[in-house]
Amino acid sequence: LPQTSREMVARSAATLITHPFHVITLRCMVQFIGRETKYSGTLSAFATIYREEGVLGFFAGLIPRLLGDILSLWLCNMLAYLINTYALENGGGRTPLWGDSMAPLGLKVPFLLPQVSTMAEMKSYSQAVTGFFASMLTYPFVLVSNLMAVNNCGLAGGLLPYAPTYSSWLDCWSQLHREGNMSRGNSLFFRKVPAGKRYVWE
Repeated sequence: LPQTSREMVARSAATLITHPFHVITLRCMVQFIGRETKYSGTLSAFATIYREEGVLGFFAGLIPRLLGDILSLWLCNMLAYLINTYALENGGGRTPLWGDSMAPLGLKVPFLLPQVSTMAEMKSYSQAVTGFFASMLTYPFVLVSNLMAVNNCGLAGGLLPYAPTYSSWLDCWSQLHREGNMSRGNSLFFRKVPAGKRYVWE
């Protein structure tokens, strides 16, 4: 618990510091897709955002991103702790066996050193698996944060008719939930057609 709390504070501070660069990165991507030239570079983006939106413009979409990071961290660490404590250690732990043939040499080397190494590897894998699972559960926060970062920013990709405008991140969340698009863009290989949209192949 204390380690996770310290990690949460550190990650939140890092997110707070780097979020303005995250916003600029997303807007430059949207600008590139729309073939626009609103931002000509990092310094230009900082100046433009400050002039048009003020300081708060650099932190568009910050709240859902922070919430997603915190929830993902706690879910990941809790699941990893439960798996490592109750599944791996209790289920796979054994008392090391000492070889009699090694006793005359005065060496006490357990025969199960490879097994201990395997257990450590399994714990590291469990951390990766739980991290992936937690990121899937908290993906809606990432989606809402990214949409709010470009929402109504003056680029075509953040304005009608290409994207709706949202009054707040809660409004964005509720609208995506109504449309069934909370997992939009989550899959690397499969794409779902948004509700109410239809594509015609020519």
